[in-house]
Amino acid sequence: MTTLLRNCWYVALPGKDLKPGKMVHKKMLGEPVLVGRHEDGEVFAMRNICPHRGIPLQYGWMEGKDVCCCYHGWKFSSEDGHCREIPSLTEYDDLDISRIRVPTYPCREVQGNIWVYFAEDSKKELDPTTIPPVPTIPDFGKVSPGISETIDFACHIDHAIIGLMDPAHGPYVHSSWWWRSGPRKFRVKEKQYEPVPLGFRLVPYEMPVSARPYKILGNKVSIEIVFELPSVRTEILRGDRYSACLLTTITPIDETQCIAFQSIYWTIPWMGLFKPLLSLLTRKFLAQDRDVVIQQQEGLAYDPPLMLIDDADTQAKWYFRLKQEYQKAQAENRPFQNPVEPRILRWRS
Repeated sequence: MTTLLRNCWYVALPGKDLKPGKMVHKKMLGEPVLVGRHEDGEVFAMRNICPHRGIPLQYGWMEGKDVCCCYHGWKFSSEDGHCREIPSLTEYDDLDISRIRVPTYPCREVQGNIWVYFAEDSKKELDPTTIPPVPTIPDFGKVSPGISETIDFACHIDHAIIGLMDPAHGPYVHSSWWWRSGPRKFRVKEKQYEPVPLGFRLVPYEMPVSARPYKILGNKVSIEIVFELPSVRTEILRGDRYSACLLTTITPIDETQCIAFQSIYWTIPWMGLFKPLLSLLTRKFLAQDRDVVIQQQEGLAYDPPLMLIDDADTQAKWYFRLKQEYQKAQAENRPFQNPVEPRILRWRS
């Protein structure tokens, strides 16, 4: 089995970072990808290599909905990748340019993020009816995030995912004056989990009265946390007045690097006033998670045996089981069977 899941959607970048008429190049799942936005706002993604002489298409330019290579001017449709023009050809050349193609990727902008779909074989044309829908956050419609932050993790995606979902690291990794930290604050947590189509979720429960910051959402604030393959985690807070959501997704660059995207959504009309502070805190949290994972790599370089314990590491165990079942189902061409069963998890943090 490969270690990077395919037949999945991954975030390429926040929508705000790609202006009309512009293109950016990315390395995703080890592949060179060119992501662009037409003047009408539509986004596209294609392989970032010209099939003629191998130069990256990022050095070229856009003409309408075509991408032109900077080396010899070859022109490719950004919609299906087919070659539309080779300037050097004459009427004496017998070449069917329609047979020349740059592979393209399904690309969608949803709720403020640009997603790219990676099939098992990215070089083959896909049947659109076989592509699953882009992950979305329920109850937030077409709203864009109030805050979008990205950060690179110099590790395999697996370590980034289980590090971010780890429920017991908070008091040690996220130590700050504005965050509860240290073992003296420990208490037993008891949460109910259940399976969802491609993962598991923390069954919604009402936040305790002592959780004062959540009062801005109103009374009876509930929290729901959902994780689904390949790497999508949503934490949704719902009050009787407002709602908020933290969306975290991780996209593998290759087998040794990945990038985390974190978006915060809210329905609070005046929350925009606090964007600078929220951006600062979000970056600080992500940097603390990244720094400890980088430190972890020093030990992992020696390939030590690792231990995952119950119940604090059960979510990590579920992730690996989900990933293994997903790959087996794909290889055997059968429906995915979620191995997670409803369970109460208990840990101290």
